[in-house]
Amino acid sequence: MAKRIQQLCAYLVEHYGGDAEAVWADAPTGAELLKRLKALPGFGEQKAQIFLALLGKRFGVRPQGWREAAGGYGQANVYRSAADITGPESLAKVRAHKQEMKAAAKAAKAS
Repeated sequence: MAKRIQQLCAYLVEHYGGDAEAVWADAPTGAELLKRLKALPGFGEQKAQIFLALLGKRFGVRPQGWREAAGGYGQANVYRSAADITGPESLAKVRAHKQEMKAAAKAAKAS
């Protein structure tokens, strides 16, 4: 884990002068922001979409098209990821959703 953090920090220094906020501060569109997030070491499609949803829902970072770029994680009033957690109740809903997804995947694999 330490190696991943070091890689991420090195990337931020090299590409954004060490300012993590610069990744999203001037992103003109959600698609561009998603592209920037996916370029970060350790960020694949899903993690980038969840982080984009987190930025939009919790921190007001909402370039044009951010919800679409975040995919299902950008939808309002859903409980799918860390982007939707605001307290114990929403945490329980996210956990329940994840359990349902695991069960569905297991059932699909078994058939």
